Amino acid sequence: MIHLLYSVIFSEMALILLLLFKTPLRKLIILTFDKIKRGRGPVVVKTIGTTVFVVLLSSVYSLVNIQRRSEDGAVLNPTDQVLASKHLLEASLMGFVLFLSLMIDRLHHYIRELRLLRKTMETAKKQNRGFEDGKTTSGEEVKALGEEIVALKTKIKTLESESESKGKELKGAKGETEALRKQADGFLLEYDRLLEDNQNLRNQLESIGHSPDGKKST
Repeated sequence: MIHLLYSVIFSEMALILLLLFKTPLRKLIILTFDKIKRGRGPVVVKTIGTTVFVVLLSSVYSLVNIQRRSEDGAVLNPTDQVLASKHLLEASLMGFVLFLSLMIDRLHHYIRELRLLRKTMETAKKQNRGFEDGKTTSGEEVKALGEEIVALKTKIKTLESESESKGKELKGAKGETEALRKQADGFLLEYDRLLEDNQNLRNQLESIGHSPDGKKST
């Protein structure tokens, strides 16, 4: 049994070394432990661990009984001394086996958590890059919109200036039109006056007996 325990201890130490360093075998070992921890694997491992722990307690109990006999004043014979040494060695080895098993389980757990954390960080980095790219694109679009707005403002100012100039021209044209209208009204008044004078002259000529062409009537 002691040889078996030594073999298990060295195997566990080799597993720990393989888990500590990143080698092609570590991935295979991790996948193997992942499969073991599924289904009935945990039950089998707990059963083996419980069995080893019970044997450990049995060895400790036997060692304690031998120690009690020596404390009672009895002289230990060579057989008891050999048994005590054997039980002590077996208990130590089984305790070391359980300790290394716990270490392997924790290493596997932390390595798996580290892998998940790395995947999460990579996903977060990719999302952050996508967000930054989208932000850059949005910044370019905002810049383009700003330039377009500036161009539109310049165009609006030009149109306002042209409208103001056209307004002044229209105002001047209205003034000229008003002046021409007043002048035309004056001409009409003068024309009416001339017609009236002409009619008065005709009336005077008719009253003195002259025709409009300057001859006397018979």
